[in-house]
Order: sequence, then C-alpha cells, then structure tokens
Amino acid sequence: MNPDTLMQSLQTGFRVTIGAASSAIESLQDPQKREENFQAFQQQDWNALVEKLAAKGEVTEQEARSFVDSLMGQTSSGTTTSSTSTSYDAPTTAAPTGTEAELQDLTAQVAMLRRELEQLREKDA
Repeated sequence: MNPDTLMQSLQTGFRVTIGAASSAIESLQDPQKREENFQAFQQQDWNALVEKLAAKGEVTEQEARSFVDSLMGQTSSGTTTSSTSTSYDAPTTAAPTGTEAELQDLTAQVAMLRRELEQLREKDA
C-alpha cells in the first residue's frame, strides 16, 4: 500500500470523525439541526454522507487550528511583553503549563512519525 494513500485515508477518517462529532454537538444544542442531521443519517447514499462529514471536519479542523494559533500568539506576545517591561512587581516564574507540555509532547510525537514516514518512503524508493 502506498504511504500517501494510507495517510490520505487516515486524514479522511479523522476528518469524518471530527465532522460526525461536530454534527452530534450541533444536534444536542439545536433541535432543528437535530432533525436535519437525523434525516442525513437516514439517507442511503453513504458516500455523500461521508463526503459531507469530511468537509465539515475539515472546516472544524481549520477553525481549531486558527484558534490554537491565536492562543499561541497571545501566549508568545504575553511572554515577550512581560520580559521586556520594567516593573517593580514580584518576578513571575515561567513554568510550562499542562497545555504547553502536552503541545511539546505532541510536537515531538509528530516529528517522530514524520521521521518514520520518511524512512519508510526511502525504503520503498
């Protein structure tokens, strides 16, 4: 199996899952959306439903990325302003929060997976 095809399948599956979760949350929050989503799940064309959920998952993924980027921008701008400002307040310690530690861990995992993927591609070439 081609690694690119495998990665595309995994990404599509991830996006369908995100889209389905987003639809479930919408269904819980809005009765009108609940009826629309219920009717969509009753249709017999599963390919169209999967494509719709994948598209919804892609939009949700992009929104989540922009949200995380904005949070990271606020965090980085907050640390630079606090380090450059001169005040007589008590010094603050810059201990990584749980979220930062998780992001660092996930980043390391992604880097490791990329290296493994590159090694597999080199073996296939």
